[in-house]
Amino acid sequence: MKANTTVTMPWDVLDRMERAVAKVRERLLKATAALNQAGIAYAVAGGNAVASWVASIDEGAVRNTRDIDLLVRRADLPAVTVALELAGFVPAKTFGVTMFLENQDAKPSESVHLHFANEKVRDDYPLPSPDVVTVDDPAGFRVLKLEELVQMELMADRSKERMHLQDLIGVGLIDQSWLSTLPAILAERLKSILDAPES
Repeated sequence: MKANTTVTMPWDVLDRMERAVAKVRERLLKATAALNQAGIAYAVAGGNAVASWVASIDEGAVRNTRDIDLLVRRADLPAVTVALELAGFVPAKTFGVTMFLENQDAKPSESVHLHFANEKVRDDYPLPSPDVVTVDDPAGFRVLKLEELVQMELMADRSKERMHLQDLIGVGLIDQSWLSTLPAILAERLKSILDAPES
């Protein structure tokens, strides 16, 4: 039988963890500041939007995310492109996703992903994304309204989005009362999460 071994972490692992979180925040603020300055409608969606909503109730329950998802209108894409390029982002497309890399050498994980309002993110999604409807985050960017955010997270129906929904449930932002307000397929998905919150 093999003896247990201890894996030694590099001495600076905590610094690297902090830097990773800080870089995502810096990228988010840089992109949204560029769109704010250009007067372009957008909404922060995905994990950062979930984190903003969760932080409004319990900052200790916030989960870090590396993704930056922005909901914009297709007609605004040329203006979005100009604004983000002026801020130093580099346009790219990977697996059909329109994104803006932080710089020429950045990885897709170091980018801003765009989703288009009133269009399906993927063909197999049951419904299109909502329109750009927002609330202001105290940090200076616009976050997708909670109702629309929940619908987007339910449409994805992946483990990451289910975890986001569990976070919203955990701080009391979503409960059984939501089931009657959602389209049937999304209500069914939410019910399965509410019925088994730890799964």
